[in-house]
Amino acid sequence: QVQLVESGGGLVQAGGSLRLSCAASGRTFSRYAMGWFRQTPGSEREFVAAITWSAGSTYYADSVKGRFTISRDNAKNTVYLQMNSLKPEDTAVYYCAAGGSWPPVSSRKYDYWGQGTQVTVSS
Repeated sequence: QVQLVESGGGLVQAGGSLRLSCAASGRTFSRYAMGWFRQTPGSEREFVAAITWSAGSTYYADSVKGRFTISRDNAKNTVYLQMNSLKPEDTAVYYCAAGGSWPPVSSRKYDYWGQGTQVTVSS
């Protein structure tokens, strides 16, 4: 099995920054793409960003492009999401996912999910 644990969420003012971390453990054979999704109550889970484990190719949702940066540390089996210039509309529970294929925008392409971490941006 693959286990994913997110951390780094919290409360931040608009215009501020946060860095989320996703630590992966277990079998990683199916972890072709790792992604970040976010979800608010009553809404569909929304794609945010993704990265390939091998080459580090990245893909971003238009809503976060230029503000968020996804990266990975292979030695630590960890994926990061650096979030800058945060807006109140970024408020959501952020989930890390593993096992997605390219293009990585559909949540149904991922096999494993973390528990989520809350990000709240105040105005």
